[in-house]
Amino acid sequence: MNRRTFHDIHGLLLLDKPLGLSSNQALQTARRLVGAAKGGHTGSLDPLATGLLPLCFGEATKIAGWLLGSRKAYEAEVKLGQTTTTADLEGEVVETRPVPDFDDAAIEAALAPLRGHIVQVPPAYSAIKQDGVPLYVRARRGEVVDVPSREVDVYRLDVIERAGDVVRLHVECGSGTYVRSLAVDFGANLGCGAHLTGLRRLWVEPFMAPAMVTIDQLREAAETGPDPLEACLLPVEAGLSHIPRVDLGPEQTRVLGFGQPVPLGDGAVSGRCGVWGADGRLMALGDVGEGGVLRVLRGFNLPAP
Repeated sequence: MNRRTFHDIHGLLLLDKPLGLSSNQALQTARRLVGAAKGGHTGSLDPLATGLLPLCFGEATKIAGWLLGSRKAYEAEVKLGQTTTTADLEGEVVETRPVPDFDDAAIEAALAPLRGHIVQVPPAYSAIKQDGVPLYVRARRGEVVDVPSREVDVYRLDVIERAGDVVRLHVECGSGTYVRSLAVDFGANLGCGAHLTGLRRLWVEPFMAPAMVTIDQLREAAETGPDPLEACLLPVEAGLSHIPRVDLGPEQTRVLGFGQPVPLGDGAVSGRCGVWGADGRLMALGDVGEGGVLRVLRGFNLPAP
């Protein structure tokens, strides 16, 4: 790959992360191809996982943390009858049990407790940090890892297909949910054990029907020129498409430009919103609170349209 000059590029890339790369490896590869001086991703996918990894460049990195908490959907492949050290196929098998011929009712009974607002124990081999050290580092050292439970939301958990000892599931969940743990708990509820053998992220709110770009497509666009590369990127406001839009007048734009609250008056939207200035430029991720007063959560420094 030719040496690339890095620029202040602002936008979002809906990357189809390939198998075998960590999220950071995928980010850095895409960032070099795009030539973006600054980049971040919106929530890790394990090397085993593929699918949607929204990448943020430039000013879009200011909403990366917010998108991290968004609702997500996955297709998961679960193998019954075996448990592993890592809760997926990358670990060593620690127990093998026979798998009975479960009927649909038994499968549903095992899935039902895993839906809704539940308490989940994340895998010991995870990126969760204790005293600044990721749990997977401690686990690989052979240390006994005490993984704290957490409350998570599982909005949907349904069987897509079953073929022998392999079950494919559709999962929709909130931030912090480990699909590997859902697989383990599913196997435990069935009484035969299970581990995750495949995972593909389908969408991340607000990108519900994403037109994903592969690394190979990005590489081809980079070799062709700047216009094809630009066509791969979404504007920063695409990450705010699922919240209300507030358009300011000239005086309101001036006041907000100084970082001061702006009274919007009665009838204003409440909660988080995208804020556009009188010149048509996206100015901020804002929040409208009591009395219809708009305050800035994150300000953007984007070029004028």
